[in-house]
Amino acid sequence: MEPVLVLLAEWWWVAPAGASAGTIGVLGARRLGPAGRRLELDAARHDVRGAQRSLARARAELQRVRAELARAKAEGGAAAIAEARRLVRHSERAAKAAVADLAARRASVAAARAALPPLSAPVEAMPLARLRAEHDAVTARWLVYETDPGTALDAPGMQDAASPTLRAFLEAQGRALELRPASADARLSAAGFAAYRDAVAGATAAFEVAERAAVGGPAALPRAAEPGSWGAIADELLGTAQAAIARSLDAWQRDRRERPQA
Repeated sequence: MEPVLVLLAEWWWVAPAGASAGTIGVLGARRLGPAGRRLELDAARHDVRGAQRSLARARAELQRVRAELARAKAEGGAAAIAEARRLVRHSERAAKAAVADLAARRASVAAARAALPPLSAPVEAMPLARLRAEHDAVTARWLVYETDPGTALDAPGMQDAASPTLRAFLEAQGRALELRPASADARLSAAGFAAYRDAVAGATAAFEVAERAAVGGPAALPRAAEPGSWGAIADELLGTAQAAIARSLDAWQRDRRERPQA
């Protein structure tokens, strides 16, 4: 199982009981500057700018296909009109999705601002350290299936390289590993943080799908919505927004609880 062996070689130091606890303890003695504490907020703003560009492109495309529909109607070709209408409906759905995505990204900015750690916070309270800890946590969950024979027997699919869901997780984990900074106090751009954040979220989601499939079989997998439907697009965007907001607010509440009272 070559992909598994490669990931094990990368993550041999992660203990299933608690990832990177020793590393965090050492890092706790240091502090990061303003750039480090603002990474999550800067990445959220980066996402908003990207969503704004995507919305502009979607609206421009919608205008183009509407013009094509008007031209097709003027020329009177039934087949051309039907195709132009199909493209208009598709572009309208894409524009609605872009609007919803922009709204979700703006909500994430507010959540990231609320979760902004204080200047005096240690490295482990900073966005990159928290994100690396999330990555370590999903890796530790996966390693249980590789190191605990009893757990592996309960879910043999988690060691089956032919399993599509496990393969998807290994690929997502590989992408996250490629983007993972070398340390919790590494210098990282907002775009780099956003890419790593999305890769970690993708690896976590893929692991949960693989685990459900391995434990409960195909019936345990979530049923996909109709491809291309607005409901499917909206559900996916809503889930992404809720996850981002919940993650940021949880971190903010944790910081408030752990922050020493003046």
